[in-house]
Amino acid sequence: MDNPLSKIFVTSPVVIDGGFGTTLEQWFQLDISNTPLWSTKAVVDHADLVIEAHLAFLRAGAELISTSTYQCSYPTFARAGYTTADARRIMSESVQLASKAREIFWDEQVRNGTPVRNVRIALSVGPFGASLEPAQEFDGFYPPPFGPKAYTHMDAENGNNFGDDEVAKNESIDALTQFHLERLLMLFENEAVWSIIDCIAFETVPLTREIRAIRRAMGLLHDRVGAGGVSIDKAKPWWISMVFPNGIYPETTEDGFSRIQVADIISAAIEHQSMNYPCPSGLGINCTQVEYLPKLISEFEGSLQNFQKTQTSSDWDSDILNNNIIKPWLVLYPNGGDIPVTQTWVEKNQANEEHWARTLTMSYTPSRIWAGVLLGGCCRTTPIHIQSLKQMVQSNINP
Repeated sequence: MDNPLSKIFVTSPVVIDGGFGTTLEQWFQLDISNTPLWSTKAVVDHADLVIEAHLAFLRAGAELISTSTYQCSYPTFARAGYTTADARRIMSESVQLASKAREIFWDEQVRNGTPVRNVRIALSVGPFGASLEPAQEFDGFYPPPFGPKAYTHMDAENGNNFGDDEVAKNESIDALTQFHLERLLMLFENEAVWSIIDCIAFETVPLTREIRAIRRAMGLLHDRVGAGGVSIDKAKPWWISMVFPNGIYPETTEDGFSRIQVADIISAAIEHQSMNYPCPSGLGINCTQVEYLPKLISEFEGSLQNFQKTQTSSDWDSDILNNNIIKPWLVLYPNGGDIPVTQTWVEKNQANEEHWARTLTMSYTPSRIWAGVLLGGCCRTTPIHIQSLKQMVQSNINP
């Protein structure tokens, strides 16, 4: 059974880009981390530098670049002083700038007489927490109805779990579903812009109920694709990547003390029993320190294998071998090693780009559980990191 991502990525591993917002700051000296829109603010004020940042990653070897839309939502645009019409226009421009960079890169390759690389574009979509102030993608402290309580500077009063309040939990999923659906519709309803997008990346998701909300939002979007004679080509493959600060998922269990385990995350992402939501084409980890990946990947694979075995009517080994199970892609794009603190960074180590790339490529081994692997970087990874990663991947493929 074919995975939709495998239709656009015919080989593996695929190298993706790095931390776009932090690259705009580090390489192009833009002051954007103190704005509600972060890298999207550069779309308004410095469109030329957005193109140059994309080109830097493409020249470094990226086969997929992400749009500068991670922070985009109606609430963040409103906080930044823009109207809903402005929001749709600017978000569309972000996609078009990525497309322009790709065209420039292709022209460069033709002029240089080098083989033209098949570059893809991913729509970057952050969690609800990225729309808050301070940002909450690393803690998941969401205000009602999205969560039990808003963030407070009194640490003991913060929490991200509803306990046994199933009504509030379901209302939260409803609210998060609407949040994600309305931002997708900003672009879905613009056919020319939507056609540029090859896949959708839901990133840095800190809560299992938000994973379920994203799946529900994509289900509602797919309903629109299938309605009224709309071309099925408007459906896009998509992945969900989770964040593990210091190697630990942010969400607590109902007691408010223990942490949600990887098995619960996998269940939220792919189970069918209690909800008829579509499954993502890929599962991943982003904006997490690279040294935590081996343990997390092992837990992902163990939980995914256990879940797959419960879904097979015959021998699991045979089903995997004969491709009778839709296997997800594994998506890994760790940060550069520093510690994230509400849109600022505390330096943890000074490991060089080559060491980072080597650690990433050695963090996993090819497994029949996955349809393929996408590798790249998140915050504080630059085109130099991606260049080192590309060289490492090529040397492993062609020793």
